[in-house]
Amino acid sequence: MTAQKYVLHLCHDYTIPFLDVARQYASLFKGTEYQVITVYLVGEKDQKVIDYTDSDEVLFLNNCSGDLKGLKRKQINQVKKLCSHYDFKFAIGHRYQAIYILRHIKNLPVLGVNHSFGKLKRFSRRLFLNMHKKNLYLIGISNAIRDEMRIALPKFPKSQIVTLYNRINLEQVQNIQVSRAEARNFLGLTDDKYVFANVGRLHPDKDQKTLINSFAKVASQLPDSILVILGKGRLEKELKEQVKQLQLEERVLFLGLVPDAIKYYRAFDSFVLSSDYEPFGMVLLEAIISDVPVIATNAGGAKEVIKSDQWLFNVGDEEQLLNLMLNFYHLEANEIASINAQNVQWLKQNFTDEAVKKSFWKLPFLKNIL
Repeated sequence: MTAQKYVLHLCHDYTIPFLDVARQYASLFKGTEYQVITVYLVGEKDQKVIDYTDSDEVLFLNNCSGDLKGLKRKQINQVKKLCSHYDFKFAIGHRYQAIYILRHIKNLPVLGVNHSFGKLKRFSRRLFLNMHKKNLYLIGISNAIRDEMRIALPKFPKSQIVTLYNRINLEQVQNIQVSRAEARNFLGLTDDKYVFANVGRLHPDKDQKTLINSFAKVASQLPDSILVILGKGRLEKELKEQVKQLQLEERVLFLGLVPDAIKYYRAFDSFVLSSDYEPFGMVLLEAIISDVPVIATNAGGAKEVIKSDQWLFNVGDEEQLLNLMLNFYHLEANEIASINAQNVQWLKQNFTDEAVKKSFWKLPFLKNIL
């Protein structure tokens, strides 16, 4: 009888967006000989989380975020105990803390996934990773993240730092989306408006300030246009004050945090990502699936998601963004359909569960691990 092959999948927690990240990585092993044990370091048992993760087994270590400070001895012992019950062939860890814990398990190959910029600024983290680079393989969610890691770790073999894109379940998302009319009704938007949209935290990294300034010029030329911003964050008061000073209270709508916002993307005529510090740009995939044309900055991984750089603008360039928004407004229906078709085809080639699964099993170091 062949022994069961297990993969340990260690996640920090199941907050958004990391719950879907857990699902993405569990899906890599569907239909293979491997069973995935997904383990959440932080958080209590939740049946909805178990169902959504869609792993062979889901475990909760019941820590709180504060427990993961310091040397993490408790969590290391928890994972060691788990490893004594399963013969894991390798492990996947998300974010530095999970990678740190997994590197304390002797002889366990580790794939460590980095989801954001700046995580290796600390000398102590770079030192630790360099000291434990044997059987350690680092994954960036975009080429931009991968390249930053390679620069931060010049002594680390480049072949052990690779890209594996974030992805989206095409069918699952399309099945939950509502029609344009229903989406506009839910969001309180009338059908006679051209809607520019932005979805994300109200945070300096998302640079909605530049977007609002550009839209102020758009609004003076396109009287039927509005800008809707979905999200919450520490800049909410500041951004609303900016809108008030520009006398755009009726034209820029802050809709707050909308649960399951992806269901309502078809309410938008175009989508604008204004981030100046974007690791990947998951919202771009969500807009593309919704047949909404997208404009984005050329920052970080965002430029890797859009098929053509024709619809990219330089970070903070209000004039360039203004021109792109005006161009989008004046596009004919057949031009919009062509842009959407190109973006959807690019998405299917690179950013679906199926496409990334193929890329994962072709990773050169995976053969050595197995």
